[in-house]
Amino acid sequence: MSALTGVGVSPGIGFGPGYVLTHEVPMPADVTRRDDAAAERARADRALEQVAADLEERGTLAGGEAQAILNAQALMARDPGLAVGVAELIDAGKTAARAVYEAFGGYREMLVEAGGYLGERAADLDDVRDRAVAVLEGVPMPGLPSRAAQPYVLIARDLAPADTALLSKDVVAAFVTEQGGPTSHTAILARAMGVPAVVACPGAISIAPGTPVLVDGASGLVRLAPSDAEVTTARNAAAARAAVLAAATGPGMTADGHAVPLLANIGGPRDVDTALEYGAEGVGLYRTEFLFLGRTTAPDEQEQEAAYLEVLNAFPGGRVVVRTLDAGADKPLAFLPPQGNEPNPALGERGLRLFRTHPEIMNAQLGALARAAARSSAKLQVMAPMVATAEEAAWFAAACKDAGLPSGGVMIEVPSAAVRASDLAEEADFFSIGTNDLAQYTFAADRQVGTLTALQDAWQPALLDLIIMAVNGAVERGKACGVCGEAAGDPVLACVLVGLGVSSLSMAAPALPAVRAALARHTLEQCLLAAQAARAATSPQEARSAARSYLPGLAQLAL
Repeated sequence: MSALTGVGVSPGIGFGPGYVLTHEVPMPADVTRRDDAAAERARADRALEQVAADLEERGTLAGGEAQAILNAQALMARDPGLAVGVAELIDAGKTAARAVYEAFGGYREMLVEAGGYLGERAADLDDVRDRAVAVLEGVPMPGLPSRAAQPYVLIARDLAPADTALLSKDVVAAFVTEQGGPTSHTAILARAMGVPAVVACPGAISIAPGTPVLVDGASGLVRLAPSDAEVTTARNAAAARAAVLAAATGPGMTADGHAVPLLANIGGPRDVDTALEYGAEGVGLYRTEFLFLGRTTAPDEQEQEAAYLEVLNAFPGGRVVVRTLDAGADKPLAFLPPQGNEPNPALGERGLRLFRTHPEIMNAQLGALARAAARSSAKLQVMAPMVATAEEAAWFAAACKDAGLPSGGVMIEVPSAAVRASDLAEEADFFSIGTNDLAQYTFAADRQVGTLTALQDAWQPALLDLIIMAVNGAVERGKACGVCGEAAGDPVLACVLVGLGVSSLSMAAPALPAVRAALARHTLEQCLLAAQAARAATSPQEARSAARSYLPGLAQLAL
């Protein structure tokens, strides 16, 4: 075996010894305990709280998207239902470690059976279980070396957020996982870090530890024990490409001067420096979950205002698009009562729907945003997630107006919103297409499942059809329509999106230079022809190939 092939989700070349992560925490022995049950329950409670606190601390240190993910994982360790299950098993004679193992195992089965967003969280739940068992058994906590003689290639079946949150390019050269998809947590965090990554790579964990591995995060090729010449060639090509990308500066626009603002997706104030480093013209998606997740009380309006103002002030005169709290499903809020028995939480009360149930949360957030906007020269735009109907769009736009905000937009993530885009555009001030969830809901394909990667491909012609429906609906009402999903960070697809009429592109900051360079080498007419060719295709592969035939400048960028 000299090479493996997976799905490239974060471009670049990474080389180093393979570090295979196995998460080998021994299964606790199933023995009958005869000592004090109360003391054993207390021991279990302390272990779970220690794990939760550790995850929160890692999130605070990491900031941004990683913080929101880790705070959500900490909630699992503090889940009252799991605590009851652990206590009952201890009362039945189990040790604390065995009780945690069995209680989490039973809950895991329910998550997998539920599928969707809850099914995606099974790996996160396993990580919490293993960490708690490690504390109780006195064995090393699952984790990765924070220092190494040279950057290593991290290889795993899948990666829990806690595995990657505190890593940097100085430590890890690339990620390779057997599972996951283009919009999995591994892919999103890798792109945010600017680290090459390949997911859905069969056979990855069979790589012998220490094997030299060369990873191409664009093509998905993983070479084992490459020759010195292969490594040198790959690195030289990457260096030449980097030099070309570095030369592309200034505002985003096509070769004939058609302006396309290039914005950054951020998870909080800590991501601002990276966005500025890569030349972001503003923020196209400010995820606000980091303020709310992993805490037992809602953040007060003063705390929220400060966090919003810090980002607004980083882009004086620029655009900052804030997505209101997108909670529910895989991101529950500990300070709100459970949403009841939802057989499929991904299709339940999440996003805007949660706001309608708890308007006090929305009113506080919109009020804090309005006060922050009044203190900054940045152009604030606020949008709601998971909007499905014109009535919902109108309700949110009115709430923004009542709060004193200049505009209220909506995300297009649900097929119904794209199909009836003209109706929604009559009510909302702008659109932003979230291609990750739009693909997931359109194709009924869990975005974390590697075997469904083909259905999550943003090049699917049916997804392109929905995008142009949303764009046309916005244009018909004189409204702007941008894209803030991961699709915007694909330089080739970015040209197609511009050809479809998208007005702005927002992405992980490290993707900005390649997109800027790709647009600068093609005219608007070439983008239009590429978009038409892609939509005429019948498969993602055909769509990508057809589009590239109208974009000759890509060869200069080695894309």
